[in-house]
Amino acid sequence: MEFKRARSDEQRNERRRQILATAAAMLTEMPVADVALNELSRRVGLAKSNVLRYFESREAVLLELLDAEVQAWLAELEPLLQPVGGTPRERGDRLAAALAESLARRPVLCDLNSAQASVLERNVSTEVALHYKRATRRTFETLGGLVQRCVPELGLQDAARLGAVTTLIAAAAWPYSQPPAAMLAAYAADPELAALRADFTEVLRQTLEVTISGLLVRGEDRSISAERAG
Repeated sequence: MEFKRARSDEQRNERRRQILATAAAMLTEMPVADVALNELSRRVGLAKSNVLRYFESREAVLLELLDAEVQAWLAELEPLLQPVGGTPRERGDRLAAALAESLARRPVLCDLNSAQASVLERNVSTEVALHYKRATRRTFETLGGLVQRCVPELGLQDAARLGAVTTLIAAAAWPYSQPPAAMLAAYAADPELAALRADFTEVLRQTLEVTISGLLVRGEDRSISAERAG
C-alpha cells in the first residue's frame, strides 16, 4: 500500500485514531506483552516508521489506550456509584464490590494497568510521561469524587487515596489471576494447589473492604484527636 502523508490536523488525528483502534482490537486477541509494533504496523497498513510519525513508541500507543480505557471505566462507574443508605462500613463494602466487579468486566484495562509501571512507562519521552501522569492525576480526582459520593465519611483526601490503592492492587492482582497453561495444568493435576490461584474480583474486593474500614477508623481517630485538642 502506498503511504499517503496526512496533511491536515484532521487527517493526522484520523490516522492516530486508526492506529489506536487497531491496537485496541489486538488487545482483545492477545495480552499486552504480545502486542508488537511490527504487527500493529502491518494491521494498520503502514510501515513501522510511518506509525512512529504519530506515536513515538509502542508504549506511547498503549499508554494512550490505557487512559482511554480508564475514562470508559469512570463513565461506567458514574451511574453505579450513587449515595445509598446504611452504615459507613456497609456502604464501604458495597463500594468495594462495585469497584472490583466493574474492573473484572474490563480485562483489557486490567492487563494494561498491570503493565503500566514495568513496561508502558519505560520507553517514552518526558513529554509523553507528563501528558499521561497529568491524565492520571485527573483520574484519581474523578475517582475520589465518586468514592466520596458513596462514603462521604472518608473525606476527600482518603477518598483519593482509595482510588490510588484500587489501581495499585488491581495491577498486582491481575497477573496472578491469569496463570499460564503450565500453572493451570498444575492446579488441575493437584486440586490442593487450586486454592493458590487468585480470584481477581475476590482479592480486590476483600482488600478494598479492609482498606476502606481502616481509613474510616483512622478518620474517626483524627476527629477524636481534633476534638480533644480543641
